[in-house]
Amino acid sequence: MAYIAPIHRPNSVRHAIRIGLFPNEPECLVVAKTNRLEVWKREDTGALVHTSTQYVNGTVAMLQRLRPRDADTDLLFVGTDRFQYFTVRWDSAKGGLDTFEMFYDMDEKHMRDSQSQDKCIVDPTGRFMVVLLWEGVINVLRMHTVKGKRQNLSWMDQVRISELFIKCASFLHVETGYPKVAFLYQTRTENPDCHLVSYRLTNDDKNTEVSRFETRDQIDRMEIEDPGSALLIPVSKGEEHHKRYLSRNAASARAQLGGVIVLGETRILYYDDAAKKKVETALQEASIFVAWTEYDVSHYFVGDDYGNLWLLEMLLDGAVVTGMKMRKIGVISRPNCLVYMGHGTLFVGSHYGDSQVFHVDIDRGEIELTQTLHNIAPILDLTIMDMGNREGEGQTSNEYSSGQARIVTGSGVHKDGSLRSVRSGVGLDDEGILDSMDNVRSLFSLRSHGATKVDVLVVSSLFETKIFLFGSTEHIKEVDNFKGMILTETTLLVQNLPNDRILQVTPSCVLLIDLESGVAVSTWRPAEGEITNISANDEWVLLSVDGRVLVCLQIGQDLIKYEQNDLGDSDQIACIHLPPQYPNIGVVGFWKSGSVSIVDIKTLQSLHGENLRRKEDNASVPRDVVLAQILPADIAGPTLFVSMEDGFVVTFNVSKEDFSLSGRKMVVLGTRHARLQLLPQPGGMYNIFSTSEIPSLIYGSEGRIVYSAVTSDDAICVCPFDAEAFPDCIVVATEKEVKLSRIDNERRTHVKPLPMGETIRRIAYSKSERAFGLGCFHREVKDNEEVIVSSFKLVDEVIFKQLGKAFILDSSPRVEMVEAVIRADLEDSYGNRAERFIVGTSYLDDGHIITAHNDKRGRILVLGIDSEREPYLITYRQLKGACRALAVMGDKIVAALAKTVIVYSYTEASTVSAELKRLASYRPATYPIDLVVQGNTIAVADLMKSMSLVEFTPAADGQPAKLTEVSRHYQSFWATALCHIDGDADGEAWLESDTQGNLVVLRKNTAGVTTEDRRRMEVTSEINLGEMVNKIRKVTVDASDSAIVVPKAFVGTVEGGVYLFGIISPSYRDLLIRFQGKLADVVETTGNIEFAKYRSFRNEERESDGPTRFVDGELLERFLDLDEAQQESVCDGLGPNAEAMRNLVEELKRMH
Repeated sequence: MAYIAPIHRPNSVRHAIRIGLFPNEPECLVVAKTNRLEVWKREDTGALVHTSTQYVNGTVAMLQRLRPRDADTDLLFVGTDRFQYFTVRWDSAKGGLDTFEMFYDMDEKHMRDSQSQDKCIVDPTGRFMVVLLWEGVINVLRMHTVKGKRQNLSWMDQVRISELFIKCASFLHVETGYPKVAFLYQTRTENPDCHLVSYRLTNDDKNTEVSRFETRDQIDRMEIEDPGSALLIPVSKGEEHHKRYLSRNAASARAQLGGVIVLGETRILYYDDAAKKKVETALQEASIFVAWTEYDVSHYFVGDDYGNLWLLEMLLDGAVVTGMKMRKIGVISRPNCLVYMGHGTLFVGSHYGDSQVFHVDIDRGEIELTQTLHNIAPILDLTIMDMGNREGEGQTSNEYSSGQARIVTGSGVHKDGSLRSVRSGVGLDDEGILDSMDNVRSLFSLRSHGATKVDVLVVSSLFETKIFLFGSTEHIKEVDNFKGMILTETTLLVQNLPNDRILQVTPSCVLLIDLESGVAVSTWRPAEGEITNISANDEWVLLSVDGRVLVCLQIGQDLIKYEQNDLGDSDQIACIHLPPQYPNIGVVGFWKSGSVSIVDIKTLQSLHGENLRRKEDNASVPRDVVLAQILPADIAGPTLFVSMEDGFVVTFNVSKEDFSLSGRKMVVLGTRHARLQLLPQPGGMYNIFSTSEIPSLIYGSEGRIVYSAVTSDDAICVCPFDAEAFPDCIVVATEKEVKLSRIDNERRTHVKPLPMGETIRRIAYSKSERAFGLGCFHREVKDNEEVIVSSFKLVDEVIFKQLGKAFILDSSPRVEMVEAVIRADLEDSYGNRAERFIVGTSYLDDGHIITAHNDKRGRILVLGIDSEREPYLITYRQLKGACRALAVMGDKIVAALAKTVIVYSYTEASTVSAELKRLASYRPATYPIDLVVQGNTIAVADLMKSMSLVEFTPAADGQPAKLTEVSRHYQSFWATALCHIDGDADGEAWLESDTQGNLVVLRKNTAGVTTEDRRRMEVTSEINLGEMVNKIRKVTVDASDSAIVVPKAFVGTVEGGVYLFGIISPSYRDLLIRFQGKLADVVETTGNIEFAKYRSFRNEERESDGPTRFVDGELLERFLDLDEAQQESVCDGLGPNAEAMRNLVEELKRMH
C-alpha cells in the first residue's frame, strides 16, 4: 500500500487576480498555486506580504472577481480542473476565505473539451460571466438581481456558438448597459488565420435572456491580418476629460476610447465598435505576446514569450485614438499573468520561472525588481545526489530528512531555466545587522566581569580585532579597548576561563588576562616564528608554531610550557582541536601525510591515527577538526569530524575508553574545506555549524546525525551568542556584514536556485566524476527567426560551475534536440570500467521531406570525460527514429526510439572510437516514452497504452538475442514517467504516472489462473495527484524495522512539486487507511470539495470513487492543525488515542 507526501509544494503561478476582499482596505492580490489560494497585501513600501493560505481539494483552473450589486467587497470565483466551481468571500471572524456558494457539473460528459485553455471572463461591472469549457459551447451566468440573493450566482443558459477554436475572449466596455462579448478565434486548428467577432450577450432589454449567438446576432465580424494575434485588450471609456462624442456622419467618424485592442505578433489593431473605425500600427520588432494588465486607460503592460516587458501606449487626442506604440521597458520572467496593484507595483506570475514584483516608472520607462517569489516549475528532470556514503558505489541512499540526500532539478524554461538544489534544511531568522564589515575571519563571545550571560562580541578581521559591548536592552556599542586585550592584531582565539579570567591568543603571543583588573597576569611568546593553529580548554592550550612545532601550555596561575614536539621536516600541522568534554586529549591534523591523530595532551604522543586520503594520488589534507558529543551519550559516543581541503567531511566514531576510531564515513559539504564551529546545546551535547559554499548545521535527531542546509548561503563564520537581550542567538559574519540570527527549530525544505539561462531538459549524476551531466537547449531570436542550439554540459556537483567547454549537438542544417542523458559505467578499450555519458537526440524536421537518403531522425552519442574534466565524443550512431529514452542493462545500452525499443552492445576500440551493435528489438503498442531496467527485465512506458514488461534473452546456442513481452497493463493510460519499486509484501511493483496527474502502482499478476491472466499487470494502488508528473527517481533507503513508511522514490511535477513516495509497513496499513477516511470527513477546505472526489483516479475512460490503497500525507499532516476536540473525534473508534496519532503524524512529517 502506497503513501505520498509533499517535500516541496508546487509554486507555479498560472492565475492571479487583484480583488477587493477586505472592506475599507486597498485591493489585495490572490494567487493560485495548484491546490492553494494565497492572499497577499501590498505594503506602503511596495512589497507584497503573504497573509493567508487556503487549501482547495482540486487544481485551480480559473479565477475571477465578481461584484454583487450594492456590495462593498468582491466575491472570488474559483473553478477547478474537474468542473467544480465555488465563490468565496473573506470571513474576518475566521481569518480566512469562507465558501459562499458551490456548483458542480453532475451531468455525463458528452461534449469535447475546449482545444484552448479553459477560460472565464467577467464583464466590467462584475455581474455577468461567461465560462468556456467545451468546444463550441459557452456557459452564461450572472449575479442575482433579487435583493436577498444578490450574493448568489444565477445560471442563465448554455449556448452553442459557431466559433470552435477560441484564442481569446473578452467583454467590451459599453455605455448602454447591455453587455457585449468579443471572441478572437481561428476557423480551423490547422489553418493559421485569425478572426474577430462580437455579440451582444443578451437579446432583451432586461438582460434576462441569453442571445442565441447565431450569424444574425453578430455585431461585428472581421478578419485580422496578423494570424498570430492571440490577445484582446478591452479599452474603457476613460475619465471625464476623455468624454466621447459620436459623429452622425460615418465618413468623418474617428476611432475613440471604448473599443478593443487586438495584439498580434507583428501588428496592433485598435477597433472602435461604436464608430466602426480601426487604427492599426505595425510593430518594429515581432514577438509572441502572452499576458497583459492595465496601468490606465491609455497605458498597458504586456509580457511576451521571451521574457520582455513592453509598455503599450495609446496616443490620444482627447478621446480620439490617433495611434499606438510599444516599447520595451525591462526583462521579466516569462509571464502567465500580469497584475498591476497600483502605486507603481506590478506582479508577474510565472509558471516558467520565478514570480516577481516590480516597481514601475512609466515616465522613465524603467522597472526595478523589488521581490522574488521562487518557483521550481516546471521540473523537466530530477536526480538524487547522496552527499553521504562517499566511500564506495552501490550503497543505499541516506534518507531525505538526514540532509544528506539532495534533490537536483532541471527547472524553468528558456532564459528562466535553472538548476535547483532541494534539500532538508533549517532557517536562520535574522534579528538585526550589527555592522557592515569585510575581511572578518573569526567571531568569539565573552562574559564580562560579573556577567551571568555573554555580553561581549569579539570580531577578528585580517589585521585587527574589534570589541562590541551588549547591554541588557539591545543597546550595543563598539569600544576602542577592553581589559588589556591586544586589538592591533588578528585574534586567533579568545575565551572565558574559570576564576574570572580570559585567554587571548594572537599570532605573536598567548595572554592570560584578569577580567576584573584588566591586567595580563601571564604572557607566553614563541622563541621564533608565529602561532598558526590554536585550541584551548579550561586547563590546557595546544598550539603550533609555524606549523612545525606542537606546544602544550598548562593553564594554572600562569601559563606554563608543559611539552613540545618538533616535527621538523617530517610533517606539518594543519589543524588542532581540544575537545571540551575530554580535557586530556587533543586532535591534530597533518599536511604532508593527510592524516589525523588523537594525542595525549601531556606527552603529545599519538594514541590513535588515521590516514584520510581516499586514493594514493589524492593530495587532500585535513583543514579543520572537531570532536564532540552530537548524539545523546546513552545512544552513542563522541564523533570526530575532519574537514578536508576538497570539501569532504570525514567522520569517525570515537571510543570513550581508549579513543580508538571506527565507523569511517564521508559526506561532501562543498568544493573547499568547511570551517567547523561548535554550538553548545543542553545536556552536554553540541551542534556543529559548517561554513562553506553550502553552509550546513550538523546535529543529532532521533538517534542519527543530520546534515541540514542553512538558509544563510554567504556565512563565513559563526559563534554562539546567548545574551540577555538576544537569548539563544548566534552571530553570523558574511563577506559584507556581521548580523545576529536565530536558528529555526523546525526543519524545512531549503531550495537554492542556480540560474543557467537555458532549458535544462535532462540531468545525469556521476558520483565518480563529482559532476552532473546536463542536456540543455538554448533559444534566441536572430534576424526575427528563432534559433535553437542543444548541448551537453558538465557542471560541478556542489557549485554547478561549468567544467570545460560545452559539447554542442550540431547537425546543421537540421536542428538537433537533446532528448535523453544518462551516465553509465562501461568497459573502456583496456577492459577497465570507465565513466561514460550517453546522450539521445532527435531531429526537428521543420517540414523537411524525409527521403531514403535522409531518413535519420536522431542519434545516440557516447561521451567520455578527459583529464581536464571536459566532455569529448567517443562514438555516435545515426537512428531512423528519435531517441526518447535511454537505459543501461549491464554492459548493454537500451534505447527507446519512435515505435521501437532496441538493445545495443557497446564495444570500445580506443578512447575515441567504439561500436554500437544492434542485438534485439521490441515494438510497443504506440510510442515508448520511458524505460526502466531491472535485472534482465525492461519496463517500457507507452505513450497511450500504459506499460509492458519485456525480458531480454542473450544470444545462445546459435540463437540471436531477443526481447520477449512477458506482461502488460491492458488499459489506456497516457504515460509520462515510470519507476521500479523494490519488492515488499505485495511483491515487485512499478510506479507509473500519466498526463492527467494520476499515479498508479502496478505489479505482475503472478497468482493468475491462466497464462493470459499472468500476463496481465494489475493495479494495487491509485490516486490522482492533481499535477502531471515529469520524472520519478528511485531511491533505496535502509529503513528501520519499526518504520511506518519506507521511502521508495522522489516524484517531480510540472507545477514544481517534489513528492516523497513510499510503501506503508503492513502493520500500519489498516490504521492509516481508516485514519485518512475519518480525517477527510473532518478537515475543511475552501470550496467544500470532497477529498475522495479530489484524489480519485480519472482519465477519459473511467473515474473512481476515491483513492485506492493510497494514503495522502498532506491530508494526514492537517491533523495537527485541528483543535483537541476535533482530534479526539477523529480518533474515536480508531484504536490509538489522539496523542498517539499526533506522535505518528509528527514522525511521518519528519521524513521530509
